[in-house]
Amino acid sequence: MESGEKGRRRLCRILGVVAVLLLVVILALVLGLTLGQKAPTFKATFIAKCKAFNASMVHEDDCEKLWGVFEQAYVGRDPCEVPMEAYDPLIAAVPFKLECKRMMFWSKSKDVVHEFTKKGDCFLTLENTLLGSVLDGLTWCGKKGSSETFTTSCPGWDDCVNNPVRSFWNRVSAAFADAACGDVSAMLNGSIATPFNPTSVFASIEVKRFKYPRVKSLNVVLVTQANSVTNCTNASLKDLQKELDQGITYNCKEVSEARLEECSSNKTIPCGACW
Repeated sequence: MESGEKGRRRLCRILGVVAVLLLVVILALVLGLTLGQKAPTFKATFIAKCKAFNASMVHEDDCEKLWGVFEQAYVGRDPCEVPMEAYDPLIAAVPFKLECKRMMFWSKSKDVVHEFTKKGDCFLTLENTLLGSVLDGLTWCGKKGSSETFTTSCPGWDDCVNNPVRSFWNRVSAAFADAACGDVSAMLNGSIATPFNPTSVFASIEVKRFKYPRVKSLNVVLVTQANSVTNCTNASLKDLQKELDQGITYNCKEVSEARLEECSSNKTIPCGACW
């Protein structure tokens, strides 16, 4: 009996060792396959997002050409020496052709405004355009003397003024504002003390490019919550009115985030009835 018990124990130990070895082999294979799968290059990501934007409007050759114009702005440059003007050829290659009354600007309300623009054909933000859609959420830079595009070790938004990402968004925001016409809307955050912050892109670049009579009015949608600290009488919004070109009329409405969510989910509610 004792020898039989020892045999069973020995067999269990052997089976345990075999199981561990099999697990190690499986993990090694999985790890090897994972490491062998290269992440898509920045160029591949750019072109894929470009093609996905609107297949009926954008062809693969167009996306390849657009990539060539885009990378010329920063490749081979010091990542802190890429001014806004470096993207002028890119803006010229993809001019904004948008309907008046559909343009929506925003500041500190990105998630809310983009959830709202999913509603359909009511409003378009910069991120709903080709360039904005392709580069939203991406980071890139070049290095002096290199022909590559890098996505790591790039300067952050505030590390230097003329970094590739900041300069791109400043330039494309300026072009988007230059295209604004008719009745323009802006969604601002009513949960912060200064919804119209003078250092924001909206205040420092976009509003300054609204020109009368091309732009006839600015309608501010101030997104509020139960704990909001701001309303349409906020001092910074008074500053916004002063910044507007003479002749542009100004309106402000406080709209709860819950109401905007209701409008986003209920397709039967007309855009104009949301506020």
